[in-house]
Amino acid sequence: MLGLKRLGLLAALVLVGVAPAAAAQAAAQPSTQDTQYLQAVHQVNLFEITAGDLAQQKGQDQGVKDLGAMLKTDHTQLDQTVQQTASQLGVELPNEPSADQQAVIDKLNNASGAEFDRLWVTSELAGHVQAIQATQTEISQGSEQSVVQLAQTALPTLQAHYDELVQLANKLGIPVPQTSASGTPSPGGTGTESPAPGGTGTESPAPGGGTTEAPAPGTTETPAPSVS
Repeated sequence: MLGLKRLGLLAALVLVGVAPAAAAQAAAQPSTQDTQYLQAVHQVNLFEITAGDLAQQKGQDQGVKDLGAMLKTDHTQLDQTVQQTASQLGVELPNEPSADQQAVIDKLNNASGAEFDRLWVTSELAGHVQAIQATQTEISQGSEQSVVQLAQTALPTLQAHYDELVQLANKLGIPVPQTSASGTPSPGGTGTESPAPGGTGTESPAPGGGTTEAPAPGTTETPAPSVS
């Protein structure tokens, strides 16, 4: 009987020790913002890798081919970090682009020549505006440091991509969205023009999901906050 009492006491002590550990683990779970950003940026990367391949295969202008290759390389490298971070935090990532992104891929597959180049550049401009906005939102509103740091690392690359796309659009005579004083994307912006990552199907930052009315990001007007 004494042995049973000791076993019961031991079991109780074990449970007491497990409870705080379980609570700590639950508290360490990434926020909805962090989770949705990881999922959304992963889908952006999946789209960009596919779109980069298409640009190299179907682009008529050499600039489209070259930029497609660069985007594929950069987003492949970015996605390695995204997948590693998601794995460490226990975040499950989607295995395919969003419905909006897939619709753009389908349009690109059906286009050719100058029409392909125009559609590719236009969709990339819109997609990068949305990706930049989502990344700025993560930087200002994210709570998991590893995800915020990922966003801070990704932002200059996304902005550099946008700058390259603007130059290419100007070369090809493709209209570029103009930035207005009130329309410049800012961290934590609200409204449908700056969707939060990982929202419902059409609200996620899907390249090509937006329109050319989306504001163009200013690389000097919205610097990434420094790490505290």
